[in-house]
Amino acid sequence: MRPFFVMSLLFGLTFSQTASLCAPSEYIIHVEKRECAYCLAINTTICAGFCMTRDSNGKKLLLKSALSQNVCTYKEMLYQTALIPGCPHHTIPYYSYPVAVSCKCGKCNTDYSDCVHEKVRTNYCTKPQK
Repeated sequence: MRPFFVMSLLFGLTFSQTASLCAPSEYIIHVEKRECAYCLAINTTICAGFCMTRDSNGKKLLLKSALSQNVCTYKEMLYQTALIPGCPHHTIPYYSYPVAVSCKCGKCNTDYSDCVHEKVRTNYCTKPQK
């Protein structure tokens, strides 16, 4: 019984180090338009987490299929629309945003994802929040 326990423990530790931890995560988007009086805080979900990546120093010696640069990205998403308060009649007061339903580790698609991982602090309000 003892060898089985040790092997199970080693397998569990090994697998937990290589498992991907990519899942929908709560996120707040702050939205404002120049013409509107207020800023709107929207609660949504985005894909966030860790994905296994393989990169080698011998890139020229390996096939491209042996290299993997996966990111946590959308598997399923839907769009919702919010109304920004305090907008004049000539302004379109709607803002559509993505909601992550499920996530996966895969190639980054620039059609709907920001593939650059830089911390730029732009998610804040400059107007009163509604």
